[in-house]
Amino acid sequence: MAATHPQIQQLFQSIYDHCGYDFRQYSTSSTQRRVDHHLKMHGYVDVASLEKRILNDDAQLDLLLRDLSINVTEMFRNPAFFLSLRQTILPQLMAYEPVKIWHAGCATGEEVYSMAILLAELGLTPRCRLYATDFNAAIVAQAKKGVFPLSKMRDYTRHYQASGGQASFSDYYHAQYDNAVMSASLKNRVLFSYHDLTHDGSIGMMQMILCRNVLIYFNRDLQTHILRMFYESLEVGGYLCLGAAEDLRGSPLMSGFKSVDQTLRIYQKVGTSSCQ
Repeated sequence: MAATHPQIQQLFQSIYDHCGYDFRQYSTSSTQRRVDHHLKMHGYVDVASLEKRILNDDAQLDLLLRDLSINVTEMFRNPAFFLSLRQTILPQLMAYEPVKIWHAGCATGEEVYSMAILLAELGLTPRCRLYATDFNAAIVAQAKKGVFPLSKMRDYTRHYQASGGQASFSDYYHAQYDNAVMSASLKNRVLFSYHDLTHDGSIGMMQMILCRNVLIYFNRDLQTHILRMFYESLEVGGYLCLGAAEDLRGSPLMSGFKSVDQTLRIYQKVGTSSCQ
């Protein structure tokens, strides 16, 4: 039997009360699919039995949190986006030092390492600081290791080349059994940490914030709250990068940005928003 919206909201309230993870303003359709999938995969008869189990078993809670996390990502995902960063956006940040870039909702870290490679090839590494955050501590720990399936490297190499990369992509990792381990020179440039977009505040003033394909999982009120926090976290002239299905048009925060590339969802902070 599919979980109902009231049952899911009760589950999320219990999770919030128990450990502080807040899914209460996530998109209803998205959470419905994820909870139903979890119930089926782990053999629960209903939401009540799942709720009882996770409140008494941290291992089962971690399994649910992993299923509720947004971990769909790839290296150089949407190569046209990274090509635009390489050719147009990142060179514009040369005037800042340090250049601070925040990957919010970094998942398992593929996008962060893609950025680290771009910065290295543009000679910007010494003057840049990369911050990568996610609400799932286990996922953050996984991202910090920089270990990915070796089987994915062929696709990632194609993405890298399509994004303007001309070096040998294999120079950025070494094979270890069935895994590809990212170079220590890349991992050492990233500060990975826990951060929950649903209720944590800014981590500091940034020149660029990337939050791609994350906001689509939140309801409109939470989206506006997070976008306001991003706005307040950006220097004037800084860039906000969203996912292909996310759009500042129609948001009360749009008045504080100009669209640099609407197709790629790249926006630049231009001044004071009328809806701070």
